[in-house]
Amino acid sequence: MTKTSWSRFSKLALACLFVLSVATVPAAGVSVGETDVTDDAEVGSQVNATVTLTNLYQNPTLESWTLAGSTDLTEVTWTVMYFDQTGARVDQESFDGQSFSGAEVATADGTSEVRVRVTGTVPQVEDYSYDPAQSFTVLSLEQTREGGSTNAIDEWTAVHYTEESREARNAIDEASATVADVNSQDAERSLGNAIDAYNGGEFGLAIDLSEQAQERAQQTQQSNQLIQYALYGVGGLLVIGLAAGGFLYWRSQQQGQDKLG
Repeated sequence: MTKTSWSRFSKLALACLFVLSVATVPAAGVSVGETDVTDDAEVGSQVNATVTLTNLYQNPTLESWTLAGSTDLTEVTWTVMYFDQTGARVDQESFDGQSFSGAEVATADGTSEVRVRVTGTVPQVEDYSYDPAQSFTVLSLEQTREGGSTNAIDEWTAVHYTEESREARNAIDEASATVADVNSQDAERSLGNAIDAYNGGEFGLAIDLSEQAQERAQQTQQSNQLIQYALYGVGGLLVIGLAAGGFLYWRSQQQGQDKLG
């Protein structure tokens, strides 16, 4: 009896501890408002990205916390701007480097909205990938609360490319659309080889193989059309033959009736 009661008590205690642990897990309460972040960018080009944060002290209710950010861009400058409820800028901070931390957001300062802008150079591509396309982190933001708990606010990524890789990707895209419309193992094989070449950074070869895949797909299309036309021709001849045979049979019947008459 005592053992059973203790077992029930243990289960109840564990359940309570679980509920308490879930309740104490921090959840990001910051909302993301307007964003101006590119989806793709050429390697070596300079980009600007801006993100606006709202609902700064809700879920749960906070009076202050600190903001941190990171990026894969190089030669980076961060600008953090603070606005009050009227939309007036009340403060501004700048940071250099691929990451920053310690930007304080507090109700005591009258801050109701924070705008983060990052400016930097698009990094080189380490590993090319056709699908999914290679990407880099434009910016990632985190909220750190009193006591040290950190929560991710959001992350924005973009595809980066070179002129050669973009040309190769466009060639593969065009070939893929053509190959998808036909049943040609040769064309599919060439297309697969083109994608492998792209993933290996061999963009000239990828373009050549894409063109080869497209040519083979088009040849298959033309062959299918010729076969279809031939079938139409055979069908037409059969119809003409049947019609002629029917006419000759009718004539023979008519002539037979004339002789009998």
